[in-house]
Amino acid sequence: MSKVTTLGQFIIERQGDFPFAKGELSRLLRDLGIAAKIVNREVNKAGLVDILGEAGTVNVQGEQVKKLDVFANEQFITALSSGGECCAVASEENEDMVPIDTIVSKNAKYVVCIDPLDGSSNIDVNVSIGTIFSIYRRTSLSGSGVLSDFLQKGTEQVASGYITYGSSTMLVYTTGRGVNGFTLDPSIGEFCLSHPNISIPEDGFLYSINEGNYLHFPDGVKQFIKYCQEEDEATRRPFSTRYIGSLVADFHRNLLKGGIFIYPSTARSPKGKLRLIYECNPLGWIVEQAGGKASNGYKRIMEVEPESLHQRTPLFIGSKNLVEKAEAYMTKYSPQPVAS
Repeated sequence: MSKVTTLGQFIIERQGDFPFAKGELSRLLRDLGIAAKIVNREVNKAGLVDILGEAGTVNVQGEQVKKLDVFANEQFITALSSGGECCAVASEENEDMVPIDTIVSKNAKYVVCIDPLDGSSNIDVNVSIGTIFSIYRRTSLSGSGVLSDFLQKGTEQVASGYITYGSSTMLVYTTGRGVNGFTLDPSIGEFCLSHPNISIPEDGFLYSINEGNYLHFPDGVKQFIKYCQEEDEATRRPFSTRYIGSLVADFHRNLLKGGIFIYPSTARSPKGKLRLIYECNPLGWIVEQAGGKASNGYKRIMEVEPESLHQRTPLFIGSKNLVEKAEAYMTKYSPQPVAS
């Protein structure tokens, strides 16, 4: 019988990769894994209890908050608060950062950025949804964290990952030494290593974009879509369109099979729609560690300077060659204005 490696075992075995860490980062990842199991339990029985639908409030993004959104947000913040390994949390569901005001947490080395339940518009129709997280070393010296602790470039992340709740529940993460995926075995209640050393194909044959917004896309994106739809046997075009509408689900498929996910700026959302800190930076680091690329259409997404907690940005992410092709079309047909 082949050996089963649990998430906890794997984290402990890799702990030596971090000379600056003394177990705190490992425990932080463990806390996130525990909260993910609790959220997974509620997701799986969501249709059986009064947890679907709207909570009657609007989050900072101006979106209706789902009941399961509220539950997931509370569970992750509670787990991170109880663990004592981070001094503050920034959540997509909260307008401001959430300080963790305990004696232990005030001296913690890390802060956590999290999108507790990505793809929540799909909750009611039983489509895969997920959680996205990233971890940074704090820049402040003490206390319950300050805003500048979170406004760091994605290049400063020490860990990032996501959990996808679907036909099976998977936790995928990186600490800068490759990408590994763990599938939840419900019979033992443990995440078990199922996808070691994930590598995204350099070329892909899938593109993921909401073509319903085509008329509002930049010309560079329109031209790239035309390229994807042209017939060319040498490059296996036309490519197939696959768009779920849950970022985690679309990204996860493309990570394993190859492809590109695009959420560009539009006439209605000139700064883009996705959040730099909660979604783009963590997934950007994962795809880079797997051999792919993440961009805002012109530059590496992780080199974009954050200016606010809920800053939005366009995102082009996936197989390296596809992202570079899309960037070339953006540069040619939708060049950035030269700063005066």
